[in-house]
Amino acid sequence: MTKADLVNEIAKNTGIGKDEVLKTVEAMMDTVKGSLSKGENVFLRGFGSFIVKRRAKKTARNISKGISIEVPAHNIPAFKPSKEFVAKLK
Repeated sequence: MTKADLVNEIAKNTGIGKDEVLKTVEAMMDTVKGSLSKGENVFLRGFGSFIVKRRAKKTARNISKGISIEVPAHNIPAFKPSKEFVAKLK
């Protein structure tokens, strides 16, 4: 499902115009991205959590050049579904 499909589905189910739904979805995504970039997790009860995971530094190999490089520690975004969400998928 793409963002456009999501907007169409929400508009159809709620009766709200597609333009308003698109603005709301965009605002939600911007808010989540902003919170994660500040290191804050976002918890949506019954759905899941958008969290920031810390990756430790590691040594990697570039096989084609035969050299080792060091990948610095960094943060990555992740999603952890709630128990209710996982149970619904089973």
